[in-house]
Order: sequence, then C-alpha cells, then structure tokens
Amino acid sequence: MDQAAEKPSAPPMADNKASRGDNDSSDHDRKRKWEDRGRDGRGRGGGRGGGRGRGGRGLQHGSHQSKKRNLGRTEHATAQLDRRGRNEAQQARNKDQDATERPELPAAFPAEEVEAEERRPKRKVAVMVGYSGTGYKGMQIDHKQKTIEGDLFRAFVAAGAISKANADDPKKSSLVRCARTDKGVHAAGNVISLKLIVEDDDIVEKINSNLTDQIRVWGIQRTIGSFSCYQACDSRWYEYLIPTHSFLPPHPSSYLGKKLEEFAEKENDVEEYRKRQAEVAHFWPEVEEKYIKPILDSLDDSIKPLVEEALYNVEATDAPEGDPLIDASLDDVHANKNTNPDTSEAMDIDQAANEVKHTISTIQQNTPNLTLNSQTDGSVPLPPGTVNESALEEAIKALKTAYIDAKKAYRISPDRQSRVQAALNQYLGTQRFHNYTVQKKFSDKSAQRYIKSFTIAPQPIIIHDTEWLSLKVHGQSFMMHQIRKMVGMAALTVRCGTHPDMLRASFGNTVVRIPKAPGLGLLLERPVFDSYNEKAARQHEREPLDFKKYDSLIEEFKEREIYQRIFREEAMGNQFNTFFTHLDNYKDPTFLYLTSGGIEATKRVREVKATTTQQQKWDQDSDDENASGGEG
Repeated sequence: MDQAAEKPSAPPMADNKASRGDNDSSDHDRKRKWEDRGRDGRGRGGGRGGGRGRGGRGLQHGSHQSKKRNLGRTEHATAQLDRRGRNEAQQARNKDQDATERPELPAAFPAEEVEAEERRPKRKVAVMVGYSGTGYKGMQIDHKQKTIEGDLFRAFVAAGAISKANADDPKKSSLVRCARTDKGVHAAGNVISLKLIVEDDDIVEKINSNLTDQIRVWGIQRTIGSFSCYQACDSRWYEYLIPTHSFLPPHPSSYLGKKLEEFAEKENDVEEYRKRQAEVAHFWPEVEEKYIKPILDSLDDSIKPLVEEALYNVEATDAPEGDPLIDASLDDVHANKNTNPDTSEAMDIDQAANEVKHTISTIQQNTPNLTLNSQTDGSVPLPPGTVNESALEEAIKALKTAYIDAKKAYRISPDRQSRVQAALNQYLGTQRFHNYTVQKKFSDKSAQRYIKSFTIAPQPIIIHDTEWLSLKVHGQSFMMHQIRKMVGMAALTVRCGTHPDMLRASFGNTVVRIPKAPGLGLLLERPVFDSYNEKAARQHEREPLDFKKYDSLIEEFKEREIYQRIFREEAMGNQFNTFFTHLDNYKDPTFLYLTSGGIEATKRVREVKATTTQQQKWDQDSDDENASGGEG
C-alpha cells in the first residue's frame, strides 16, 4: 500500500559554497577508508567468510567473482547522467501512447497556464467518499484502467482543489487511500487523505458536479499534517449481500450431491449428516413434484428421456484441465461472462442461449445415433432417432428456468439461518487466514487477522422475488479476497451439511482450496478512526472522522446506486446460482473436504488422480491477482 511520507526539509543554501571544500575532503577520506576496509577484508563481503575480489579486496554485498564489472565510485561520479534527456525521452514515450491507455490522469497543463495560475495554500484533509464499483477496475489509481481514484483525481483538478502544477501526478498531493477495494466492489464509506486546496465553501459541490452519480464525496475534513488514513484506520466494516437460496443443498443428482451421500455412508455419518440437513431435506423432492414433473409430463416421449438426461446426467462432467471458472475461483472469468456492466442485458440473453446449446451438444455426444431436425416445426411426426431441435431447446430452457424459479421462491427458516450464523461465529477472534487469500502460507504471520464480529441481519429482505441476507463483518484489516472466501466457505459448509470442525480445520497447517463468492454482493460499509479521533484530533482541535453525520445521504445512495444495482444484476445474470451450480457439478476431488470424509477425502482422491497441475493453477488463482491486491 502506498503510504504518505513527509519530505525532509532542504538544507540552507547560503553555506553551500563555504562548505563545499570540506565536503570534498570528507568524501575523499570516506572513499580512502572504504578502500582500506576492502584491503583488510573488513568491508562488505570481506569479513569472516566473505568473498574476495581482485587483488584480495572484499566483494561488496550481492557481488560475485564472475559478475560483470560495474562502474566504480569515481567513474560513476564523473559519468554525468543526462537526466534532462532521460525525462524528455520518457515524456515523448508518454505522448506516443494511445489516449485510451492513459485515461486516469489529466494531461499536464501548458507551462504558461501553470505560471499564470494563482498560488493557493494546500491543506492536509480526509475526503470521505462512497461509490458503486460496477464498471471500475478497483479503487487504486491505474494509468491504464478506469478506477475510482482516477475519476476522483480528475474531479479534484476540475474543481480547483488540485493546482494545475500538480494535476499530472497524485504523488505531488500525497494521496493515500484507506481501503483498496477490488474490481467491482462497492463502498458506502471510504476515505482518502491528501493535500487539497479547500478555501472555497462549496468545494464539495464543485467536486461532485464533476463526478458521475456512481461516486459521491460526502465531506472534506481538515486533519493533522502527518495524517495517513491508511495508518490511522483502526478497523473496517464490510457488508455482504447473498441470496438465501445459496444455502440450499446441492441437487441429489449433482456430482457433489452424490458424493455427500456416498461419504456419509462410508464414514458412518449418515444420521448426523441428515440432522445437519434436516430443515431443507424436503426442498428437492417438493421441487421435482411441483415444478419439474408437470413439464416432463407434457413432453413428447421422444424428447422426455433426453431432457431428463440433460437435467440429471450432463451437468456433472469430468473436470477439464484448466477449467476457467475454477482456476479463477469463479470471479473474473465469470464476471466477464455474466456481468459486464456495459452489456449486462445482452450477456444475460447470450448466456442462457449458450447454456442450452452446450446442454444439447453434450446430449449429442452421449447419444451418437441421435439426429436433430431443424427443418420442421414439431407438428410433423419424425422417424425414430430423430428429434425436433427447437422443441428440445424449448423443453431444456423451460426446465432450467423452473429450477431457478424454485430456488428464488425459497425462504430460509430460522434453523437454517442459525446454522449460517454458527458458521460465521467460527471466524471470530484471531485466526490464521492463509487459506482465505492468495500466496500465503500457514507460517506467514501476515495471514493472522483479528475479526471482531460477523453477524447476519435478523430479518431477510425480499427483492425481485428473491430473498437476501445481509452479512456484516468487522475486522482490523482484511487481505485480498479474504471476505469473499470467508463467505464462500461458510455458505459451502452450511449447504453441504459439512461438520463444523471442517471450517476450523481450514485455519490449521493444511491446504484447503476455498472458492471466493461473487464480488457482486460485497461493499465496504465504513472505516473506523476511533484512536485518531480520541487522541490526535482532540489534541489538535480537529473535527473527528465520523460517517454518522452523512447517514441520510449515504443510505439514499446505497439504496439507489449499490443495493438496487446488486439486485438488478443478480436478477439478470443469476451469478450466485451459476456459482454454486458449477461447484456442485465439478467432477474433481477439490471440494470433497465438504463431505463427511473431510480433508482426507480430498487428499486420498487427489493422490489417485494426481492433479498437481490443477492445484498449481488454483495457487495462481487468476491472471490478474497478486498478494498485494485490494481488500475483500
């Protein structure tokens, strides 16, 4: 993370000439002492066990005898670096870049405009903001992609809060963000600290007038000069919205559904497994009777067996090497497939059509003698082994829609909701979350995080005929994808009737592959600055940083720009249904730890299948992820 840094003050210029001779002398003495240390074997690399260079001199740290010779100190000093030429060359390269590759920062203003601009004082401030992350590549400014900070910085310049002289580089304003959210993640409250020109009383209104409705500045508050919102933040609140049908068990005919039953019997855990699924045991039988049977009964005898095969057999296919959804934990590839913010509706239509075509293609592979007829309308009798293609497509589409409608009609029971809360409670306190992020090992102390609370709102809400739960987590800090993996693990253990010990085992010295839940439902509620407010702000008579004064504005913004956007995108794209259905039907030992066999079930089958390549891909997680990514 970038952090604010105070620049050391420049030394007085008046004594430069007078002291130059002394400096030259002391520099010469230091060089001679360095050479003497090298000859005596006491310089860097020349101590006990150190390497030896030419003439017996000690090698400097990081050097070796076969390394190409670098310039010496004297040669380096005499070889003048052409900084002006280097800067001009870099500026020329920047100008040659296409404008679409540098959309984030405004172009540097002409020198005459910069000189003519009135010099106004800058003040260290905290800017309290909210935003909908849809369509943005995350919070932190990026020269090649659209980001929240990029739009904010442009608005600061346009409103006169940043001078023209500093308009081409955020570092000149000491910009620091409190929480660096991931691509597509929303924030009702976040903070950036920097130096701004805030003399105008209407500066907030001016900035907001240069922003889209997706980004709002709630307020700007003066802080102490050394304030860094990243360092001063005590903790953060996040909210995650998830449909309650995410906690339904896998379909009994799915790969994971069958394995849950198989391992429950193998481990003599059938009775306890049934108890953990007692409140949803009736769901799938009722769906078959109420939603599916009427559709199947209405089908022609030539189509009915094929459609049943499509429902119960073709979904679970052998896991291909490098499955894109699994490799990326069903995040970036899935988002590109379903939730491109600019083409959500079109993508939803294409997705439904592609799923039907994929199902028919699989039926054809499993039934080589099948002939699809696309010339007739279904009213003309066809010879044995020939089926009307359009009639088959409509039947498959109707059944898939029926399953989704049945899930949306589900309403979670108090007992099921209590199981979800019990799973979330296991995250409380200090735990090792190495399995809940990327590129972390059990031994990494940085993977140890403290969770203060993780609670479910008592009353679910119903939007667009779908019931949702609001999960709120309060922690000191979070690693990349940590919250989404925490939600994903809790949902998977509840829906699979997994023994509670399995979630606790994920904190131990073992590798557990945890998919991250869709980013659609995640939003940063607010950061907390209690320590700063109680000490530094009070001591220096600064206003405390608190979002409560903006509650009415924030709630209206959340409802319009965040909640409704989440509900609308899920209604069009069914991201959560696609996420869990794909996991249920993924024929690979990766998720068998969710069964009664626990981690050993995953290990045993993996040893047989030797899927080392797949596990390496899981470690990579996705092409654009790294350990320094955003929170959540």
